[in-house]
Amino acid sequence: MRNFPEDPECIAKELGLTFLPEESGLYSHIGRSRIMVTEAGNDRPLAANNSIYYLLTPRYPVDYLHWLPSDDTHILCQGGPVDYYTFGPDGEINHQVLGSDIKSGQQFVILIHGNSWKALKLHPDCPYALMATVVTPEWTPDRIKIGAGKAFLDQYTGRADWATEEFLRELIGPNFKENE
Repeated sequence: MRNFPEDPECIAKELGLTFLPEESGLYSHIGRSRIMVTEAGNDRPLAANNSIYYLLTPRYPVDYLHWLPSDDTHILCQGGPVDYYTFGPDGEINHQVLGSDIKSGQQFVILIHGNSWKALKLHPDCPYALMATVVTPEWTPDRIKIGAGKAFLDQYTGRADWATEEFLRELIGPNFKENE
């Protein structure tokens, strides 16, 4: 197993991480499957999966709200914990914690189902979280939605104690869309 340095700047340099526009955080590609698949109702061939390293730091503590059609599996490599907020198509919401304290309910691996919205937040006292993510089928830039607006707030506000309009707007961040 690769031994990563503890300093997030060293991790970013060692892994060649760069800023991820709109979502935030730092990332680099790990690989892409050679196996090709098609989604139901779509004849376009896609790689069965692709994977990246993803890093949250105090400078980039939030992965802002975005939607993917694919399953997205996140695996903790080092650091953490990270709060995961997910929002399903039927109004269901969930809060999970990616981390190494399994006795307190944290998980080393979190699966976010396709056709869901998600946002991540680094715990405030945490220096960083390095994750590997696997998107199945692969992530492509034309198959993602970033940000949301009033319709999202109307659908999810109040569905959990933490799901206040103020907090949901924080998860949307700079990608709030006034007309949606």
